Amino acid sequence: MVIIKSPEEIVIMRQSGRIWADIVDRLREEVKPGIKTRQLDVIMAEECEKRGAKPSFKNYQGFPANLCVSVNDEIVHGIPGERVLQGGDIVSLDVGVEFNGFHADAAITVGVGEISREATELISVTEDSLKAGIAQATSGAHVGDISGAIQNYVESRGFSVVREYTGHGVGRSLHEEPQVPNFVLGRGVLLRKGMTLAIEPMVNAGGWRSRLAPNRWTVLTADGSLSAHFEHTIAITDGVAEILA
Repeated sequence: MVIIKSPEEIVIMRQSGRIWADIVDRLREEVKPGIKTRQLDVIMAEECEKRGAKPSFKNYQGFPANLCVSVNDEIVHGIPGERVLQGGDIVSLDVGVEFNGFHADAAITVGVGEISREATELISVTEDSLKAGIAQATSGAHVGDISGAIQNYVESRGFSVVREYTGHGVGRSLHEEPQVPNFVLGRGVLLRKGMTLAIEPMVNAGGWRSRLAPNRWTVLTADGSLSAHFEHTIAITDGVAEILA
């Protein structure tokens, strides 16, 4: 069921988004050579507690951490642990924050120290594809317009979009209808004012196929190529979509 949020609910989601932004700024500062990914998980928990918020992902369907930290060929759902970040790595931070019963879900990919030209381009293309998708997210358009804009942008730059995992509605629940694919899969749901979506292109330097790690959570590129992930939570309006997180 597609859920239309009231103006009051959008206000709370803005508050969740501001908390998300503060936490991600802190996490971004800590991504440097020598840090263990579990240290980022600890920071996430501490920063949420300071702000009276909760990590959306902790225990969600059994997920064991406060945020997802995916490195290099890991696409999404990386579990923080003892891995030490090295110069040249790229790191996707997928962060969900629950505040007053509403979720903000968004992600960034950053480089650790100096990174390769390919990695730099991959990150840039992924972020720009998200912007292209959001530009299509207006009342009266369809989910497929978002999907097509992302896919066309990514493939025109020589990269590929992951197809097994998609964006989604978000609000009182972390995952709501509709799904928002990053590739064209029909016209999709009609977009209406008050819908809140998490649009999240996952882009690979190689092929689009993925595989699941033995931990049954972390998703990796099937061919071992690099992957990047950007995501915003947005609200559909009568004009340009509002970025909430």
